[in-house]
Amino acid sequence: MENNQTLSAEKVLYTGKTHTTGGREGFSKSSDNNLNIKLSTPGGNESGTNPEQLFAAGWSACFIGALGIAARKRKIRLSPETAVDAEVDLCMNDDAYFLQARLNVTLPGIDNETAKLLTEEAHQTCPYSKMSRGNINVEINIM
Repeated sequence: MENNQTLSAEKVLYTGKTHTTGGREGFSKSSDNNLNIKLSTPGGNESGTNPEQLFAAGWSACFIGALGIAARKRKIRLSPETAVDAEVDLCMNDDAYFLQARLNVTLPGIDNETAKLLTEEAHQTCPYSKMSRGNINVEINIM
């Protein structure tokens, strides 16, 4: 899918709803109250998490789901130790902020060639990867 194309949903499977106040030094909670967190500035000493950490957590969880779908198509069973360590950088050039990311994928018991195939397919199908494609630099590493 090209960046300038948008899809119209035939069916909405789920809508995540949050309410945030105070920006990076505020609070965010989900409509079901399962998420209720204090936000903080990246690299600060105060307690709380930041949008980059939340994005990394969501992307890595979604990517593992996409890996599972790719593996099931090939009748491959993923280890429960399958992991994605996502790193999302908040960057600046001149006065412009932007993100870049690395997904470090660990697929225990899977040979390197198969791991590469699974991660490439997952990167094509994961909704977070689709959202970021063409918008930020993304590096995928098989560990």
